[in-house]
Parts: sequence; C-alpha cells; structure tokens
Amino acid sequence: MKYDDIKKNIRESMGLEDDQPTLDVLTEAFVAQVKQFDLNTEKLSQKAKTAHIELYKNYVACFNRTSAELDGLSREDANATCSAFRDTKLAEQSNMAAVYLHELYFANIAAPVSELPMDSLTYMRLSRDWGNFDSWQEDFIACTMSAQSGWAVCCFNTYLQGYVNIIIDGHDRCVPMGCVPVIVMDMWEHAYFHDYLKNKRQYLYNMMAQLNWDVIENRFVRAERIAQVSR
Repeated sequence: MKYDDIKKNIRESMGLEDDQPTLDVLTEAFVAQVKQFDLNTEKLSQKAKTAHIELYKNYVACFNRTSAELDGLSREDANATCSAFRDTKLAEQSNMAAVYLHELYFANIAAPVSELPMDSLTYMRLSRDWGNFDSWQEDFIACTMSAQSGWAVCCFNTYLQGYVNIIIDGHDRCVPMGCVPVIVMDMWEHAYFHDYLKNKRQYLYNMMAQLNWDVIENRFVRAERIAQVSR
C-alpha cells in the first residue's frame, strides 16, 4: 500500500473529508507500513506467531492514527496535567516504539542457520566491550530476565562510543539517549506465554539459539558508520 493510500485510509477512519485542506489536518503525520516477516521456527507455535503479528499490525495502525490525530490538536492548549496533545503525543511515542521494536525483533530471530563467525564485526565488538563474547551473552540474558513486560536490547551508544545492553520496560520507558539497537529480544508475556507459560528462560534460550546473525551483522556495520560521525 502506498503512502498516500495509507493517509487516505486514516482520513476516512477519522471521518475527514477529502476536500479538507491538508495543511489544517494532516500536515506532519508519520506513516508506518506493515512489513512481512518469515518466522520460520518450530520454537514458536503458529498460533503464537499469528497472534504476535496481529498485535504488531495493531501497533502500526495505532501509530498511524495517533500521529494523524496530532495534526488536528491545538498546541496552544497543551499542558502537563490535562491535555489532549500530551496524551496523544505520548500514545504516538509508545506505539512508534512498539512498531519498530517488533520489526527489529522479528527480523533478528528464527534464522534457519544461526552461526556467528569469530572474525565477524559483531563477535569482535561484543568481545571487545564485554571482555569476551560469553560475558556479553551472560549480561544480555540478565537483562532479558530483568525486563518487566518489556524488552532487552543490545545497542550502540553514541555518547559512550560503545555497545551496551539495556532494559526497556513497556515499549519506551528507561531508554537511554543515543542508543542505536542491534539486537532486540521481546520479553513481553505475549511473546512466550502461549508456548512456554512462565518458563521465559527456555523461550529466551530457544530464541537466542536461532538469532539471525547475518541481519545483526548488518546492523553492526551501520552502527559503526554512526560511530564515525558521532565522535
């Protein structure tokens, strides 16, 4: 679906007429499009995968809608206690984070062959910043197990000029400034409960055993380019 078609659908869902001036209604709205992912893994049931993809699609729809709604809200009436602008802006931010975290997660799991060469940029950078690869993995697992309905993310930090593991509660809480994600793990209950019940550690081990290191390597390459310009 093209960008203009998506905006048209959003306008229709909001009851806006086609002849309403664009500058008055949808001037700066962001538009996300649903992406397709090949979750070719037996470690997740088809029912769980389908439900997760549908949840992701709903985040995309909510992000598009809240972003569009912001264009019609008064900036002059914005305040910190009772403001439609504040509520909608926070909803836009949360849904935006949910969309892109899910896309990063889906893309870096379920690899048919999961191999990380020792001469890869990924292996060398993780070993450099944690002393060795096993220490990075231990720290990342600790972050995943500490997440409360949220995410564990390995990211490049432009201020530290190095890679760090972080915990995100919800979709957008406790996110440090300057983080570029390279490895993303969904630790919300909906990601594992259907297949693993409370055994999220087993879910985690199965997902990490099928990390798509080719996708992750490309992210590290991009992160290194960012490192060069952010020093």
